[in-house]
Amino acid sequence: MKFIYFFFFFTFLFQVVHAQEGIPVYSDYFSDNYYLLHPSMAGAASTNKLRLTARQQWFGEEEAPNLQTLSFNARIGRQSGMGAIVFNDKNGYHSQKGAYVTYAHHLLFSRSELDLNQLSFGLSAGFVQSSLDETEFDISDFDPVVSGIVQSSSYFNVDVGLSYNFLNFSGHFTVKNLLFQNRDLYTEAFESNNQRNYLLGASYVFGNSANLWNYEPSVLFQLKERTGEKAIDANFKTYRKMNFGKLWGGISYRRSFEGAEYLDGETIEGQVLQLITPVLGVNYNQFLFAYTYSYQVGNIKFKDGGFHQITLGYDFPTKRKKPYDCNCPAVN
Repeated sequence: MKFIYFFFFFTFLFQVVHAQEGIPVYSDYFSDNYYLLHPSMAGAASTNKLRLTARQQWFGEEEAPNLQTLSFNARIGRQSGMGAIVFNDKNGYHSQKGAYVTYAHHLLFSRSELDLNQLSFGLSAGFVQSSLDETEFDISDFDPVVSGIVQSSSYFNVDVGLSYNFLNFSGHFTVKNLLFQNRDLYTEAFESNNQRNYLLGASYVFGNSANLWNYEPSVLFQLKERTGEKAIDANFKTYRKMNFGKLWGGISYRRSFEGAEYLDGETIEGQVLQLITPVLGVNYNQFLFAYTYSYQVGNIKFKDGGFHQITLGYDFPTKRKKPYDCNCPAVN
């Protein structure tokens, strides 16, 4: 019975998590890191942002999935933004390393630079190296697919997106992995050259900059073109203004639309991916610290331990004399 549970779990995990190419879409953006998802947010804020994230799943388990990212984005001139991302993603015998550079163009429709009414377009171009370590595979039984070495393949791809920020509202649409690319790492039967992922998100902050407490509901929908997999995040954050900056916390609920079937005794049951992710963060002057914990809900899971993530950040001042006159955490 344990074998059946593990079989369906890893099948489910492979489809939902490892199918992601490039930087996986976790909850990084929930920790004031929208640029990691949306290239159009490069240089969109009133400060230049440096962010470092480290994510570890299932502490105590060897070869558990882990991800590290380092990103920086800045405003260049009145209408341009630049950014760069490097990342390292490892999941068992599979790993990815890559780097992206971004250019974004921002159109400000308001009468002054203090009023936020901005439409942004962004393009990220990057190289990703994918690897499969087969050195520990059992090759005593001949299998033409298994070579017993570390196989690797590099490819180029681009992400494109647009964002619209108007006062307390923020909306985003991004296409990740726009180009069809063959990695030549697996056989054609197991892998498609189409890794496109569509992201659509929006948020709104209730309250104004003078309030001690403010509240931000948000949503993120993603669709993988080749497989038709869909998932949605429903998020809620609250902010508390402090003398040194602000404290904030929130919770995110992710649910996939597709699932996996498993055998529970003599009954076939179904289960979709569900993640509950609380977050706690603080902005101290120009510094940011956030901790995120994701817990998988359902009967089929590897272990009760969740997914831990830490985000460190620093906001560099720009030539802007004042932030935007709005309650807009994504850009102020």
